[in-house]
Amino acid sequence: MAIGVWISLFAYFALMIGIGLYAMRTSTSTSEDYILGGRTLSPQVAALSAGASDMSGWLLLGLPGAMFVSGLGSAWIGIGLFVGAFFNWILVAPRLREQTVHYGNAITIPAFLANRFPTRALSLRTVSAVVIVVFFAVYTASGLVAGGKLFESAFSGVVSIGSLSDYTVGIIITLGVVLAYTVIGGFLAVSLTDFVQGCIMMLALVIMPAVVLFGEGGGGFSQASQTLNEVDPTLLSWTEGLTFIGWLSAVTWGLGYFGQPHIIVRFMAIRKLKDVPTARNIGMSWMAISLIGAISLGIFGRAYAIRNGLDVQDPETIFIILANLLFHPLVTGFLYAALLAAIMSTISSQLLVASSSLTEDFYRLFLNKQASEKQTVGVGRISVVLVGLVAAVIASDPDSQVLGLVSNAWAGFGAAFGPLIILSLMWSRTNGAGAIAGMIVGALTVMTWISLGWSGEFMGGPGVYEIIPGFIASFIAILIVSSVTADTGEYQHIDR
Repeated sequence: MAIGVWISLFAYFALMIGIGLYAMRTSTSTSEDYILGGRTLSPQVAALSAGASDMSGWLLLGLPGAMFVSGLGSAWIGIGLFVGAFFNWILVAPRLREQTVHYGNAITIPAFLANRFPTRALSLRTVSAVVIVVFFAVYTASGLVAGGKLFESAFSGVVSIGSLSDYTVGIIITLGVVLAYTVIGGFLAVSLTDFVQGCIMMLALVIMPAVVLFGEGGGGFSQASQTLNEVDPTLLSWTEGLTFIGWLSAVTWGLGYFGQPHIIVRFMAIRKLKDVPTARNIGMSWMAISLIGAISLGIFGRAYAIRNGLDVQDPETIFIILANLLFHPLVTGFLYAALLAAIMSTISSQLLVASSSLTEDFYRLFLNKQASEKQTVGVGRISVVLVGLVAAVIASDPDSQVLGLVSNAWAGFGAAFGPLIILSLMWSRTNGAGAIAGMIVGALTVMTWISLGWSGEFMGGPGVYEIIPGFIASFIAILIVSSVTADTGEYQHIDR
C-alpha cells in the first residue's frame, strides 16, 4: 500500500480527533452541551451535519452498488429520499425546534414525547428509548460493516493482525476513531466532524464520476451509454423491468426521514428558529449534488468496469476499486477518507443519540434521578462505548450487506417515530394513548414484516418494503386511538 494513502488517512484521523478535543473544551460541561451542543449549531453546520449523518456508507457503497447491479431503476430510492428530506425540513424542522424548547426544553426525542404527552410520560420515554437503542444497534452495525469492507477491499493483507482478518481490523479501527472523538467531544464534536465529513463526501462524489467518465478508459457519456446498452438496455431505463410494487418500495424510503432520531435531533440543535430556511437550502443543495454523484458513480462505474475488464465481485465496493485504480495515492487516501467520513459521520450520530436515551431515559429516569451534570456526562460517555461494542458484535459477519441492514433500521425508525412526530407537532388532538399505540404498532409491524420475509417476497411477487405497512399502520393507530380516547388537554398552544 502506497505511503500516500496512509498519509491522507492519518491526516483525516488526526483532524477528526482534533475536532473532538476542541469540542471537549468548548461544550461538554453539562448534559445539554454534551447531548445537544447547547442548541448553538449554525445553519451550515446543522445542514451538513443532518445530511452527513443521514447518508452514511450507504451513499458511497450501498447506492452505487445498487445502481451497478440494477441500473437507473434503483435511482428511485435516491429520488424518494430527496423528496422525503425536503418535506422533513419543511414540516418537522421548524416545529420541532420550537416545540422541544416550549415543552420543557427537551434535549432528547423521548423526553420531548414525554413532555408533549405527560399522561403517558413514563411509558413513552421507556418504549421510545428501547426502540432507539435496539434499532440504532443494527443501524450502527451497518456503518461498521461498511468500514470493514473498506479495509478488506483496499488494504487486503496489509492490516490483518494475527488471526484477525482485514475485515475485523477495519471494524476495530473505524469504531475506535469514532469512539475517540464522540466520547470526548459529544454532540458538538459529532456535528463539527459531520460538517467537515460532508464537505469531503460531496467533493469525492464530484471528482470520482468525472474521472470515471472522462479520464483514461472512460470514453464519456456516449461510450458509457453504448457499453451499457450492449450489456443490458434496461440499465439505462428508469421504468423498464420495474414493477409498481418495486417502484413504490423504492420511493417510500423518503417516509423514513420523519422518524430518524439522529437526523431530526439536528433540528432541535439549530441556534435560532429563523435559521431553519437557510439550513434547509444548504442541506438540500448538498444532498442533490451528493445523490447525483453516487448515482452516476454506480451506473457509469459499471460501464467503466465492462470496458476495462474489471472483476467486481462485490458491487458495493465499486467506489473502493475505482479509487485505488484511477488516482494518485494521496488522492486515493483522500477518497478512502471520504468513505470513512460517510461511515463515521453516521455512526457517531447514532451512538450519541442511543447513549443519550440510555442516559436521560434510563439512568436518570430510573437509577439516579438526582444525578449531577458531571455524572450524567460520564454515563453518556460509557453508554457510547457500550452501544458501539454491541454494534461491532452484530457487524462481525463479513457477509452482511450494508443496504440490507440500513433498510431494516431505517424502516423501523420511520414507522415507529415518523407518524408520531408528524402528528404530535401538527395535530393538537393527538394524545398519549395514541402516541403509545402508534409507536408500538409501527415497530411491531416492521419487525413482523421482516421476520415473515414479506419484504423480500410477498404473495408470490416482488417484496413490499416494510416501511409502507409500518408507517400506514402506525398513522392509523394514532388517529383511531387518539380519536376514541379522551382529550386530556396535553397540547400547548404556542403564541407567536
